[in-house]
Amino acid sequence: MRIYSERATRIVRLPMGLADFGKRGFRTDRRDARHALETHARSFLNGFNLAVGHWRAPHAELARIPDEERGFAYEGAAMHAAVCDSVTLGRAGALRALLDGEGDGYVHLIHVGYGWGRALLRLPPSVPATPLLRWLALDGAGFAETFFGGKAASRRRCGKRPSEHWAARVAGSGRALWFAESADVGGVVRTIETMPAPARPQLWAGIGLAACYAGCSDEPGLTRLAEASGADRSHFEQGALFAIAARFRARIVPEQTELACKHLFAVDPGTAAAWTDEAAAGLTENPELAAYTEWKARLRGIAVTRRRS
Repeated sequence: MRIYSERATRIVRLPMGLADFGKRGFRTDRRDARHALETHARSFLNGFNLAVGHWRAPHAELARIPDEERGFAYEGAAMHAAVCDSVTLGRAGALRALLDGEGDGYVHLIHVGYGWGRALLRLPPSVPATPLLRWLALDGAGFAETFFGGKAASRRRCGKRPSEHWAARVAGSGRALWFAESADVGGVVRTIETMPAPARPQLWAGIGLAACYAGCSDEPGLTRLAEASGADRSHFEQGALFAIAARFRARIVPEQTELACKHLFAVDPGTAAAWTDEAAAGLTENPELAAYTEWKARLRGIAVTRRRS
């Protein structure tokens, strides 16, 4: 006998119109980038909607999503899992079902997507799962805040008093700015320059993650981003390494991510992903936010060392 209401898990599907940059108030003048980034957003929404009807056994349905888009779909399915588990006080076990089996390859995206759902429910964006990666939910909360609230929401978040939670949310906001600017390097740089100085390093971390995971930037563009990040370059590189590691774990590394990895770090994605494991040594079972913060700091140190060698 189930100890939660079956009706509680009947969550309404999300309309594809939520991915429309015009409706979001995002840049629409960059046709190719807009199309690619809207495709990612639709894959996210597809993942959520597939999970509505298949949250107990989601992997077969998510496998229907094209390889390079599947990570976004898992992120969307995780948003559904957060809502489903929240309204049933965790008894539905939607997150556990998503993390099992094939979900292990998308563990980073699942944690991020869970943060989306918690943020939209106005609940603390914590994930009762992997100790170290659980804090990626803060990134998801920050992304959701800016994706639905636009640059005004990002500016409000960046203007808040800095804290560890704040920093992780701002990184998610930076990732969303890549979408809001339709991957325009000049637009990204101008936007970050208008933000409060304490927020800029974390915004650059989000930009690095988005540029290397979602793509839509060529080698000259990546060079401009790295140079424009200036003193915050190690944050940009840390975000890029997070993206490369997430793609590599799923065993699906699109050409754009591989090229970005070689251009920024002069190594293959497997080597770059190993750096993230090296930086996490001794931290993986630590559930404290300080461990997550230390992980990122170590990874920035590795990036600086590699750049200077």
